[in-house]
Amino acid sequence: MAYQFESRVRYSETGLDRKLTHGAIIDYFQDCSTFQSEACGNGIDYLKGKKRAWMILSWQIEILRRPLLGERITVQTWPYEFKAFYGYRNFTLLDEAGAYLVKANSIWAFMDMEFGKPAKVLPEDISGYQMETPLEMTSFPRKIQMPQLQECVAMEAFPVARHHLDTNNHVNNGQYISMAEEFLPEDFDASTLRVEYRAQAKLHDVIVPMVHREEGSFAVGLCDEAGKPYAIVVYSR
Repeated sequence: MAYQFESRVRYSETGLDRKLTHGAIIDYFQDCSTFQSEACGNGIDYLKGKKRAWMILSWQIEILRRPLLGERITVQTWPYEFKAFYGYRNFTLLDEAGAYLVKANSIWAFMDMEFGKPAKVLPEDISGYQMETPLEMTSFPRKIQMPQLQECVAMEAFPVARHHLDTNNHVNNGQYISMAEEFLPEDFDASTLRVEYRAQAKLHDVIVPMVHREEGSFAVGLCDEAGKPYAIVVYSR
């Protein structure tokens, strides 16, 4: 059974078009999985006690329609597989009638925070979760090929601030989407959003956005000063 909670699209979650932003979609999904973990007894305190954390590796998001200001929505999530160091989890955003607004697949790594390396998922780490059937979605490879730097336009760099950080003291995965969304043209209405996370940006690290546009897609590499991506965000029509 999926874990879910109900909400209503807030003004603070919308953009110029009065629709839920991509960053807010990620925030809803992240909140939903966090609520489930807390309810199952596998939440933040449990993980900190074991010096463990779940780190997201990738998102694949299908956007059928972004809901408008004031719309009532339901957010759902469920894990469908745990294997070795990895967890696989689906998310949905539903309208008031129960129709899909957004569907998502995500891949996570279980990390040993003391040594900074993957840790094997043990039965007690997932004891509270119920496995469900994965969503039917178009399959994409997890890794994203970023265009060569010379093909990209470098935008103004900026430092990581405190409000970008989460409880693991690095930039929260949703913050990267909000950063990338700043460079998305207003006339670009994405139906697919893919994100790959490659490194952890921390307080005062400098992020250099590298932007590339081609027919039907728009990519933003959020890179370090040497041009290596912390995250790559690709929007497609």
